Amino acid sequence: MDAQIENAIAIAWDASSDPSLKNQAFEFLNQVRSDPAGWQACVTLFTRTPRPTEVVRLVSLEIVNNAVQSQSLDGPSLVFLKQALFDHARHAYGGSSQEQPDPAHLQNKLTQTLTYLFVYLYKDGWESFIDDFLALTSLPGSSQKDNTLGVFLYLRILNSIHDEIADVMLSRQGNEADRNTNLKDLIRERDMAKITRSWQDILACYGNQNDHVVELTLKVLGKWVSWIDISLIINQETINLLLPLVGRTNATGADDRVRNTAVDTFTEIVSKKMKPGDKVDMISFLNLNQIVSQLLASPPLNDFKGTSQYDTDLAEAVAKLVNTTMSDIVRVLEDGKVGNDSRAKAEQLLQEFLPSLLRLFSDEYDEVCSTVIPSLTDILAFLRKVENLPSTYSEMLPPILKAIVSKMRYDETSSWGNEDEMSDEAEFLELRKRLQILQKTIAAVDVTLYINFLTDLVANVFLTLEQQKTQMDWRDLDLGLHEIYLFGELALPNTALVGKSQPNPVAAERLAAMMVKMAESAIVEYPHPAILLQYMEICVRYTVFFEAHHQYIPKVLENFVRLVHHDHVRIRTRSWYLFLRFVKQLRAQVGNVAQTVIQSISDLLPIKAEVANNEAADDDMGSDESDHSADAVFTSQLYLFEAIGCISSTSATPATDQALYARSVMEPLFNDMSAHLPRAKSGDAQAVLQIHHIVMALGTLANGFADWNAAQTNKPPPPKEISDEFARAAEVILVALNELNTNGEIRAACRSALTRLLGVLGAAVLPQLPQWIEGLLSRSSSKDEMAMFLRLLEQVVFNFKGEIYSILDLLLTPLLERVFGGLSEPVTGTDDEIQLQELRREYVSFIQIILANDLGGVLVSASNQGIFDSVVTSIITISKTMVHGNMVASRIGFNVLSRMASLWGGPDIATVGENPTTTGAPTPAFPGFDQFMLDRFHTACWELMQDPSFKPQSDAQAKQILNEIAGLQQTVYTKTGESFIHHIRTVVFPQIGIDSTDYLRALTSSKDRKPITAYILNLLKSRR
Repeated sequence: MDAQIENAIAIAWDASSDPSLKNQAFEFLNQVRSDPAGWQACVTLFTRTPRPTEVVRLVSLEIVNNAVQSQSLDGPSLVFLKQALFDHARHAYGGSSQEQPDPAHLQNKLTQTLTYLFVYLYKDGWESFIDDFLALTSLPGSSQKDNTLGVFLYLRILNSIHDEIADVMLSRQGNEADRNTNLKDLIRERDMAKITRSWQDILACYGNQNDHVVELTLKVLGKWVSWIDISLIINQETINLLLPLVGRTNATGADDRVRNTAVDTFTEIVSKKMKPGDKVDMISFLNLNQIVSQLLASPPLNDFKGTSQYDTDLAEAVAKLVNTTMSDIVRVLEDGKVGNDSRAKAEQLLQEFLPSLLRLFSDEYDEVCSTVIPSLTDILAFLRKVENLPSTYSEMLPPILKAIVSKMRYDETSSWGNEDEMSDEAEFLELRKRLQILQKTIAAVDVTLYINFLTDLVANVFLTLEQQKTQMDWRDLDLGLHEIYLFGELALPNTALVGKSQPNPVAAERLAAMMVKMAESAIVEYPHPAILLQYMEICVRYTVFFEAHHQYIPKVLENFVRLVHHDHVRIRTRSWYLFLRFVKQLRAQVGNVAQTVIQSISDLLPIKAEVANNEAADDDMGSDESDHSADAVFTSQLYLFEAIGCISSTSATPATDQALYARSVMEPLFNDMSAHLPRAKSGDAQAVLQIHHIVMALGTLANGFADWNAAQTNKPPPPKEISDEFARAAEVILVALNELNTNGEIRAACRSALTRLLGVLGAAVLPQLPQWIEGLLSRSSSKDEMAMFLRLLEQVVFNFKGEIYSILDLLLTPLLERVFGGLSEPVTGTDDEIQLQELRREYVSFIQIILANDLGGVLVSASNQGIFDSVVTSIITISKTMVHGNMVASRIGFNVLSRMASLWGGPDIATVGENPTTTGAPTPAFPGFDQFMLDRFHTACWELMQDPSFKPQSDAQAKQILNEIAGLQQTVYTKTGESFIHHIRTVVFPQIGIDSTDYLRALTSSKDRKPITAYILNLLKSRR
């Protein structure tokens, strides 16, 4: 069998083998893998002399490894395998073999197999495991750890054992966790002392000879220290071996992996969980502060600072050590049970380590800075909790704040806006966000320090700008502006620092002073794009300042008009958005400046649609700020149209002038559309896109003119001069829609435009509604489009409920027929299902809006009687549909049925209360509706309740539906009286097979719906 396996492996891994033969070989090897005795032949192959090929040995050992791992070997088999593999290890790694050592991948696989054997046999069967492999570390007849091959195997095994039984990053099942705990206890009892002693011996033997051995030893020690007695490591002998490794110098400045690993080892030692007092004593015993100080003063981190020889790996390693140490020190200080002696030591250590922490925090490499941010966060969080901050703590804050603010500055090697360095800039901006959190914490600890420090910083920045003008370093100016931007979180109400409370009055006063400095400076003359962008962002952020200081608005507007023409595309397109934000928020203060602004930016308004090819679209994928594609530029261009709308419709501008400004912007768009429409009708992609953009621009301009106080009720209609101008725009858009309504993008643009035109058209939109419906609900319209259009119509109905009846009466039947078509379309996938749910929801909401606004008569008018039954049937069908995503539609559907019953059921003939009564016969609004309610509305309730997927006892949304059902049943009862009771007793409950007495008592005894829902919940519980 050995030869068969060897031959099969050779064929399977030979690239030139015949495919069919190779498949047979793999199939044979799979049979060997599943054969209970197959592993034995593989052991023989792996340990055979002379050795077979590497691939044969590796595959053989992998089959053996699989057999051990799957626990398919019994006790005697494990003992046999143990002896075979250890004999091989003793021969190959004992120091007497003349053969080449196994390659690394074979050693790794052997180590893994031996680790599994350790797990199964260390407790009983291979108690001498550690001793056996420890013996291989010495050459025959030697007492030193001088057998390098044996040392490597021993360390690899220890490393693998930790990963298997002690790695906390891996979750373990219950039995496996208990097994690992027992194994660790056994190791501590039997072998831990000799293992730690072996590390000392290996470090002593190889400290200056073999860096690979030393590095692996340190890594093993760093792993094992988390679960062994710390006294076995924290002793003078071990420390004396570690310190020279930490302090190793390298004249060339080359990377020293041993030194970095030694630092990591100290980090692992410090990370070990222990009592607070013991942790402080250990940090002091290790003299970590001196170690860190010497490392920071060493050439790799001091002499080579600012050069390419600077050792960032070492810096990160030291940063991890300091971060871990400081976090542990803070943890001791936060522990209220710590004794005074330990607390005093911890406070002393905090003071000693702070300079090193700030040195690393200020490192030019952001990776190093980020490494210590967690511990600095811990320190500030601790200081925030301390009441009446003592001077020893308060004196720590100024250097910390200074370091944080300094780190906010772009470093000397960075550039701004360079496409090749966008990822670096994004990372720095992300770091700034983390630094901002630290700044906020300092403000929470000592707000006076925070205010004074930043006030001085900003004042110095503007003083330098005044003196040096454009020669000032842009990084310093950017830092000052950035801090002004952040300062508002303290100075403005309802911000992150002050929440719902009032702003800090001192901060508000200082911010106003900063803004005056900025407004009166020549900052817009500074050429760097980052500064101009910051300037605009600040102006928009602090429009509240300009509301109180009107005199600065004209200058800022003038600056914006200049900046919207900036050569840098990122500045230009961002400024368009910020310009809109500025004029939108200061609409009441900007005055009658529209004509000047329109003339100044008219050159930016012509639309030039560009059809992007697929490659360009892929290239433009990225962040919004870096997307300068034609589509992105057009999106930004729309902000200019909306800004013109805002600035043209201020209260200081007469309506006739507003209309004139609107016409001056729209006329070129109308002409452009006329020029492109013939080509668009013939299918020219660029022309179609141009039409799309023009429609979007018209809608966006209207949005700027609309009243921004959307929450205002009883809004006056727009001035006739304005509505007349935009009625022309609506007519032009309708022409394009009529010609191009087979294009989904055009329909979407027109629907968006209509939504925005509503605010400036007023009731003038109503006569056009049939045309809008004809264009927007074409045969090619998706269910999603129908749903969005219904949502739009709900807005129209709500806004013009007093004037829309006749129009609604005219358009309802053709509108709903198209909706019914969408509801009945077959569902072909998940997206279709989602769209159908959305259409159902918007459809029942639309009917609900009609009923809620006293327009229900339109549903039963002479024009629409023909579809009334279809309306009711569709509502009932949706109400009874219990599928995920339809619960809201179902709830609204039952509410609609209740509204119909209230509206057309006639006067109440039954009362609900302690003594319910019924008087007379039903007198519905039209004959037969009383029986219609019983047969259709009421029956639908019980049909749904018999649906097993309706689970109001466990589903909150289903419980809401049940509440609507209870309301509908009560409404039908009050309208039909004895007819309802007769229907319950003779039709509904006989079909269910239960007595109706309790139900009728719950329904008629209280106007509250709770008794009914409680009865139905109990009924459902008893029958399921």
